[in-house]
Amino acid sequence: METEYKYLTAINNPDDLKKLNLTELKVLVEEIREFLVDTISKIGGHLGASLGVTELTVALHYVFNTPDDKLIWDVGHQGYIHKILTGRKEQLKTIRQYGGISGFLKRSESEYDVFGAGHASTSLSAALGVATARDFLKKKNKVVGIIGDGSMTGGMAYEAMNNIGLLKKDIIVVLNDNKMSIAPNVWSLHNYFNEFLSNPSYNKFRNYVWDATGKLDPKIGDRLRNFAAKVEGGLKGVVTPGMLFEALGFRYFGPINGHNIVNVVKIFEEIKDFSGPILVHVVTEKGHGYKPAKNHYQKFHASTPWDKDTGLAIKKSGGSPAYTKIFGEALVEICKENEKVVGITAAMPDGTGLDILQKEMPERYFDVGIAEQHAVTFAAGMATEGFTPVCAIYSSFIQRAFDQIVHDCAIQKLPVIFAMDRAGIVGADGPTHHGALDLSFFRAVQGVVLMAPKDEQELRDMLYTATLYRKGPIALRYPRGNALGVEIKPFSQIPIGKGEIIEKGSDAAIIAIGDMVDVGMKTRALLAKDNIDIEVVNARFVKPLDGELLRDIFSRHKKVITLEDNVITGGFGSAVLEFMNQNKINDVDLLVHGLPDKYVEHGTPDELFRDLKLDPVGVAEVIKDHLFTKEKAIV
Repeated sequence: METEYKYLTAINNPDDLKKLNLTELKVLVEEIREFLVDTISKIGGHLGASLGVTELTVALHYVFNTPDDKLIWDVGHQGYIHKILTGRKEQLKTIRQYGGISGFLKRSESEYDVFGAGHASTSLSAALGVATARDFLKKKNKVVGIIGDGSMTGGMAYEAMNNIGLLKKDIIVVLNDNKMSIAPNVWSLHNYFNEFLSNPSYNKFRNYVWDATGKLDPKIGDRLRNFAAKVEGGLKGVVTPGMLFEALGFRYFGPINGHNIVNVVKIFEEIKDFSGPILVHVVTEKGHGYKPAKNHYQKFHASTPWDKDTGLAIKKSGGSPAYTKIFGEALVEICKENEKVVGITAAMPDGTGLDILQKEMPERYFDVGIAEQHAVTFAAGMATEGFTPVCAIYSSFIQRAFDQIVHDCAIQKLPVIFAMDRAGIVGADGPTHHGALDLSFFRAVQGVVLMAPKDEQELRDMLYTATLYRKGPIALRYPRGNALGVEIKPFSQIPIGKGEIIEKGSDAAIIAIGDMVDVGMKTRALLAKDNIDIEVVNARFVKPLDGELLRDIFSRHKKVITLEDNVITGGFGSAVLEFMNQNKINDVDLLVHGLPDKYVEHGTPDELFRDLKLDPVGVAEVIKDHLFTKEKAIV
């Protein structure tokens, strides 16, 4: 740490934190924010959510005895302060970079990371599991699940809350409400009422009244009890939004101002030894303490490097438009031509490009929150009435809706379109976000059409083709990052299940899918320098395969390699091998090349493709090894 801070410099673990008094904590939280902005502005990362939970995170580690007491975070975007306080302060400058620490919670990284978190709505289910295990082991440690209000749009959170309330486990749930989506902004009254409800004297008096009325004549006692319950319940219902949580079996406290460190510490001190399910509703502000992040919370949810004084991104010169933008613009064009097409996203309008549709045609745009399962079945329902829904969901997020894809779309042969951004290697977000499985799991679903474009024009054409397809679900996947810069032309329908030969060659053939076609072309150019003539084929479709094209290739080449940025288990290459087996093609030496059967860590795509030998240099090396065997070599 280059800057010397009054308190932060000496904070290396939560024990150091506990040496400070409340007045000193006020200074510390501002130092943490300054350190966070200074560090992340240089390398990029998830800033806004972490700024919003600075006081909350400090208070949790200050009051609870971590790591014996278990803090279980949801998602991980809000975990940067947690990392700073748990021995990773100096490593923060490496976050989300090749060889550095993860941008999310990761069990192998720290004993303080109780449960890995890359996707939303998981913390409460995990907390219940941890608490149940604690009780079996007869331990007394506290279990705290921290969940954002955005994650509360995911049904899994309510499934967990219902189960926690039913089992009456000693669990503290912290609801980090950073968008004011649950409660109105009536700070002073809520804070006052909350302090009243959590005060030990009030709780002692409450229990005394309940016991005393139970000793009276049953008619009188019951009437007094019912009246007292109505008064307390009525106050909670009017003054707080806690009725839902109380109905689920939780004692509710809040909302409290999450940026008043003294009050946040006080509430945790007072409720930490309560028994049963407790919910503490903390209202925070995304980007708090840093004006650019506060004013542009979507931009600073996950940002590339920027100037910390102006808040403006440090732009790289040149470059083609991103696939995400090309998809979003194409969808708007199609929606203007076809009144039955709609766009659906699960809380990621910017990340999927649907923000363009949201601005241009808001009536045709639907954001269902962090609820991928609901998004898919919602789309299926629309499809039954003749609409063409486009579910734009990240590749790694659509995994969460696999059952709905099968039961609600495929079995019913409903024409729902799945547009999967972030397919393949995504870079800094790492294994929780790499789109490494979509070709495998979509290929396993009966009746689904699955395709991937080689460039931005083919992406446009595939989306257009998908809107014309009515026989069942159809999916397309495309990578994160900039496209190739090819000329954009009007839409053209692509025949289902038809690939194309890009360049013919005589020595061997590369059959590639999606953005691997460009890698194949660059590999061809490299090998040409060694007088190796490689044919490059754009498969376009993983399902159905172009059988006619494959038979032609196998009749002319006995050395073939398939290229994909999906795991090779059950992926595109596996599909080609199955085709060879079914058609009794035994005289072709096929090498399947793609992502290995292991989780790929984070880093830039260039760094990761290099390590995986999926860049042109690596693929060229793989092909040479494949060609120059002992049995036969090309002269």
